[in-house]
Amino acid sequence: MKSFFAELKRRNVYKVALAYAVVAWLLIQVATQVFPFFEIPNWAVRLVVLLLILGFPVALIFSWAFEITPEGIKRESEIAPDKSITRRTGRKLTALIVIVAALAAGVTVFRFLHSQQGIEAAKQPPIRVAIESKSIAVLPFHNLSEEKANAYFADGVQDQILTDLSQIADLKVISRTSVMQYKGGITRDLREIGQQLGVAFVLQGSVQRSVDRLRVSAQLIDARSEQQL
Repeated sequence: MKSFFAELKRRNVYKVALAYAVVAWLLIQVATQVFPFFEIPNWAVRLVVLLLILGFPVALIFSWAFEITPEGIKRESEIAPDKSITRRTGRKLTALIVIVAALAAGVTVFRFLHSQQGIEAAKQPPIRVAIESKSIAVLPFHNLSEEKANAYFADGVQDQILTDLSQIADLKVISRTSVMQYKGGITRDLREIGQQLGVAFVLQGSVQRSVDRLRVSAQLIDARSEQQL
């Protein structure tokens, strides 16, 4: 057993295992940091981790059975003991381990500091937009009709109201693009919406169309007190 472990050391199997682990750790850190930026799905990160795990025993077997020489890759059994350069290869592996470990540590520290900044930012109170007393946001009107095609009609009602209100010089009217994020029939906190958009008043409503009958409902609400005006 002593000769076996000595042979593992001579063939740099230990150093290959350590170098592989450090490089794999660096690749995983880079994948988890870079892939989301390019909108690469999460399964790609899992695939990278799986391939690195499967490649570990392959790297150990390769380091045991083969040796890299100036003439190329050769089987270890074909190289005479006095011709072996495993010591030189071992020194290169040591340098590689130190460099990659430093890079991996730098990436890890960067991710840690970045996550800490995100936590600190989440603890900060939300930025409040200055609210003008003469300001209004017209939220997208809900389409209550059975025919979904009438959603275009509901959008047209909102557009017409925005056009009419924008002609009042003293009134600040939020653009349609800014309020489209609130489209949908979900329950919303109008006070929060008013804070986010920086308006004092919010107009919300619905449109229901059936054959030749049309019902348009609108509510003007003071976003500061949520009082219906």
